[in-house]
Parts: sequence; C-alpha cells; structure tokens
Amino acid sequence: MIKQCQFHDIENIYTVINDAAKAYEGVIPPDCYHEPYMSIDELSREMQQMSFFGWQDEGQLVGVMGFQRVKDVTLIRHAYVATSRQNQGIGSQLLKYLKGLCETRRLLVGTWADARWAITFYEKRGFCLLPDKDRLLRTYWRIPDRQVEVSVVLGLDLP
Repeated sequence: MIKQCQFHDIENIYTVINDAAKAYEGVIPPDCYHEPYMSIDELSREMQQMSFFGWQDEGQLVGVMGFQRVKDVTLIRHAYVATSRQNQGIGSQLLKYLKGLCETRRLLVGTWADARWAITFYEKRGFCLLPDKDRLLRTYWRIPDRQVEVSVVLGLDLP
C-alpha cells in the first residue's frame, strides 16, 4: 500500500495535495493561501529535492508525505491525505513508515500555527512543539519570512 512515488506520479500527488490543502482556506492568513495551493511547477521543484511516499489504495494515490534529509535532521514535508480518505489511519501509516526510514536522530515537521488539526496529529504521535521554531525554519527550510512568522515546528527525537 505504501510506495515511493516517482516523477510520473506528479499529477496524482498534485491532486492529493491540492484537495487536502483546501482545509487551510479561511484558517491560515489569506496572504498565505492561494489556489492551487501548490502548482505543478512548485511540486516538480520539490520532487527534485526530496522523496515522496504515497499510500495507494486500489491503484489510486490517496495520501502523500515528503521525506527530506537536511544537514543533521530529517524533515517530513507536504503531508496530505485526500479529504475523502482522512481519519482512516493513512497519515499515521505513512508517518510510521517514514520514521522507520529515518537515518538521523531527529525528525522535524513544520506546519501552519493555526492548523490545529495538523499539530494535534503530530502531537498524538509523539512530536512536541519546539520553542526555537524561527531558528529551525531558517536553518532547515527555504520558505518566505511571512511563512516563518505564521508557522510552528514540531520535533521527535529518535532512539
């Protein structure tokens, strides 16, 4: 059910991300939300920098997570499950799988500060909000200053 996505999966990844990201509309600052949430060009650039893994059900991609090693940590990036398939354990299974692939001692994830559901998802799986989020976002991510302002970072130390 879990597969490493390839470039030929880009349209399906794009569909999952933009479907699930509709949850951000009206939640994150309006200047940070746009449609599509992630363009094909942006996704193509992201796919060159990280590995994407997907949950496939009956040949259809219904969940994705990016996995990127940066310096001494591993980042979970672009974690989305199609709205019709949320709350079925797909995100949990993808995260568990990626934790097993992690070769660093620390796993980090950034998300919007107002996306309480995302923060709760990670906290239930052992992640903690980190107080030095500005430093972490500037060290491990390449995102606009505005996004740094309105984001949080959660971390999990691995054995």
